[in-house]
Amino acid sequence: MEATIVTILALLFLSFVALGVYATVKVAKAAKRGVDRTLDQARRTVEDTTLRAKSFGQAGVAAELAKLRLSLRGSMRATQDALQAGAVEDASLRESLDLFARLSAHGRELDEDLKRLEREPDKAYVAGQLPALTERTERITGSADALRQAARDRARRFAEDDLETLSAQIDVETGALRHWTTTDGREAAAGPEATQPAWYESAPAPQAQPRAGETPQAITAPDPRATPYPWEKTARPESAG
Repeated sequence: MEATIVTILALLFLSFVALGVYATVKVAKAAKRGVDRTLDQARRTVEDTTLRAKSFGQAGVAAELAKLRLSLRGSMRATQDALQAGAVEDASLRESLDLFARLSAHGRELDEDLKRLEREPDKAYVAGQLPALTERTERITGSADALRQAARDRARRFAEDDLETLSAQIDVETGALRHWTTTDGREAAAGPEATQPAWYESAPAPQAQPRAGETPQAITAPDPRATPYPWEKTARPESAG
């Protein structure tokens, strides 16, 4: 019996240890991913700042290459963000994400070519490559822009359709709220000339006069708490102590 208890306790201890190790590994991986994302973002920020400085502070082929890289990176990044955000609510954009992944491969290849040409000492050769590189950049950014704009147009159209349907439903509901049933069963619209609604309590009818020879009955006023108004909540019963 004691051996069984010891075995169970040992198994529980090992289970807790394994769970702790698993949780530690998960936390470490999540922290590493967070650090990697932070480093990548910082690196992209530094590269973008450097490219902007080159595009404005230099002249010639170096400035043109920097402008091409900035245009490419900005278009691809904006399209990626738009497609990923839209795919969360619209499953049809997943195919667009697949197409964008293929386009990104061409974009990365072009960015690497532009980066290599920045270090090319033969500026005349680089100048000769600029027309082809410009056309290539425009084709890639044009496709990325088309994907991004189509995704935004689709989301805006869905929002407009939903708003139109919602407005129609609200119009029907507001029309129904402006009608109610009167005391004689007829429907009436709200207005100063409308009859009083069913919950309105009219003045009490006059009491009948006692006949000759009859003893008048005492008039007992009704308890105002006996008939609550419609907007009053039902009183809670007191607890028995």
